[in-house]
Amino acid sequence: MRKIYLLPALVGLLTSVAAGPLAAQGVVPKQKAAPAPRAAAAGAAPAAAGAPVAAATETPTAGADDKTTKAIDGFRSAKFGMSEADVRAAMTKDFSAKPDAIRAQDNASELTHSLLLSVPELLPNGGTAELSYVFGYKSKSLIQIGAVWSKGTDTAMTPEKLFSNANILRAHFMGEGFKPDSIAMNMPVAGGIVMFRGSDAKDRSVILLLQGTFENKENNQRVLTPTSLLLFYVADAKSPDIFKLPPGQF
Repeated sequence: MRKIYLLPALVGLLTSVAAGPLAAQGVVPKQKAAPAPRAAAAGAAPAAAGAPVAAATETPTAGADDKTTKAIDGFRSAKFGMSEADVRAAMTKDFSAKPDAIRAQDNASELTHSLLLSVPELLPNGGTAELSYVFGYKSKSLIQIGAVWSKGTDTAMTPEKLFSNANILRAHFMGEGFKPDSIAMNMPVAGGIVMFRGSDAKDRSVILLLQGTFENKENNQRVLTPTSLLLFYVADAKSPDIFKLPPGQF
């Protein structure tokens, strides 16, 4: 069974991805693959895998304030801070989920608890995704919601479909009004590309990550073939509610 992690790596995504509004540019994928982002000068955006050729895209204005900033409080009816019983009710409301369709899973290293649900067409024409609702180690309340698209969630999934899903979601988030200085797009990380990352006034975050394998092609161009698309709504990515050994014990 696939383990659901709060992903300490999310902390790395928030700190390693350059801060500040970044514009989106891209290239058309060829034969299930697309050029990975090249190194960009300060303030410039690298190419995004699978995106159509486009001029620099506008980002939210620097004058956005708390009243206009997008609030990230969860996903659909499931809100951060909810109990497991409340989240189960929200899953039933949102997806008509039967009790036996909701699976539970514990993480032995983070000591978190998760609820999992497979949802066909979570994104229209996007194939089946697996949703995960993660409850904190101490709070026992909802701290993260994730969605994954891959061959593991849908045997009919293709790299082209993953590119399409990633581009649709990125375009949606670009217009949502996140804090301008929190937005990053098309940034290469280990094993993939952060297609979008943005935070609200309370530093709750959305992260869209396209994962895959890189190959070196002609002219030393690195090409990404996507294998999965991950979407996270995170209450506190910088200091997640997971088990950590107290200082000084070892």
